[in-house]
Amino acid sequence: MRTIEWKDDGVYIIDQTKLPHELNFIVCKDYERIALAIEKMEIRGAPAIGVAAAMGIALAAKNSKGKSIEEIKKELIKAKRRLASTRPTAKNLFWALERMEKVWENANSSEEIIENVIKEALKIAQEDIDSCRKISEYGSSLIDDGDKILTYCNAGGLACVELGTALGIIKTAFRKGKKIEVYVPETRPLLQGARLTAFELKMEGIPYKLITDNMIGYIMQKGLVNKVIVGADRITRYGDVFNKIGTYLIAISAYIHKIPFYVAAPFSTIDANALPEDVIIEERNEKEVLYINNMLIAPSGTKVLNPAFDLTPGKYVSAIITDKGIIWPPYDFSTIK
Repeated sequence: MRTIEWKDDGVYIIDQTKLPHELNFIVCKDYERIALAIEKMEIRGAPAIGVAAAMGIALAAKNSKGKSIEEIKKELIKAKRRLASTRPTAKNLFWALERMEKVWENANSSEEIIENVIKEALKIAQEDIDSCRKISEYGSSLIDDGDKILTYCNAGGLACVELGTALGIIKTAFRKGKKIEVYVPETRPLLQGARLTAFELKMEGIPYKLITDNMIGYIMQKGLVNKVIVGADRITRYGDVFNKIGTYLIAISAYIHKIPFYVAAPFSTIDANALPEDVIIEERNEKEVLYINNMLIAPSGTKVLNPAFDLTPGKYVSAIITDKGIIWPPYDFSTIK
């Protein structure tokens, strides 16, 4: 089952806002619907967002009314700007859009633009599948029989095209016969752990326990966890990691309790030229915090702070697991092109 898939009549995505109660697919007929799906988090996770953006450009090309190369390129630039405006933190979104722009800029005819951008979007999707398989294979070597693993948010197949990054490692280790148990924090405010990660683990048959976010220090203190594996939305020059809000606290707690803290992400998530201060952390709608299932849980008029991500300094990261292998500290990606 794929999270996102290109078909003749549109781009099909799993509506993650309906999980785990309903498995619904949304058919996106144009790039604006893709942009809305990203903004509304009907599709989320850095790799999946990158694929969605690429397919949004492909839809823009396919639907273009332009007669000349210049007219089509103008439409694609407009589509790129709209898609780039959806979410500011995840590197894969901008990586995919920049890659698509190179393809249409190098085309020599309007027919070639359309053909090449569709082909490139499908290539990016397949590369994500291949990348996750490699990450999962490399990362599974770090998992031992009997491990108790904490993951966070959702870095599974729902965050990618198929297998996943952090959760892909856990699935692969389990498929190899390693007896493991997973602790899943609920991940407020949108409960991606409870709704999505638990959903994937249940489908896979992997033993897991759901915990509230404020239990993380407790289970480490009690020795109930011996490894942490999370995903990433952007990794900067010296291995500093931007991931779901709350990751920083997990990393600090793991560091204090001498528990390995691993980050799993495709190489496209690494922003080799960026420092932490260069990254914009997305601030999301206050209603995500104030309401659960459309019920107000705080006094009317309550002010809210709702950053979607936080920064975990590289010094707390035990290793970064990528599709090019496991990278150990000290981290310095400044020479990567």
